[in-house]
Amino acid sequence: MSKLADVDADAIREALGAASEAKPAKRLMVALAYKDGVAVSTLSKRYGIPRSTVYYWLDRFENESIEDAIEDEKRPGRPRKLSAVEQEVIRGDLGKPPAEHGYDAAEWTPVLLREHIERRTGVSYSLGHTRRLLSELSASE
Repeated sequence: MSKLADVDADAIREALGAASEAKPAKRLMVALAYKDGVAVSTLSKRYGIPRSTVYYWLDRFENESIEDAIEDEKRPGRPRKLSAVEQEVIRGDLGKPPAEHGYDAAEWTPVLLREHIERRTGVSYSLGHTRRLLSELSASE
């Protein structure tokens, strides 16, 4: 067991005691068990994760702070379909009643916003995504 030789077990235990989410706690338990001599193959079976993932987590504990090792890495998602300028335009539109944009409605709904975005920008969204956009763009007015 050469991995985690320089990682303090007490620091792992302390972080485990403070963990409030399942995923970081699981990573800490894997690291602690490994420090206690449990084999990677056993950890893989015990926690239902691939051996490669166990090794990846252990490598992160070796190379990063405990706080960073237990968190998911930031992953870029799909680029937004609406540009920042288009988002600002839509945000401004949401600040006015739909009737001012030619709709026969008293308030913005996800269905109405989806129609408006497509008419205004040519961008099509699913109803679920439009619902999230309505919440996001309305909240930041």
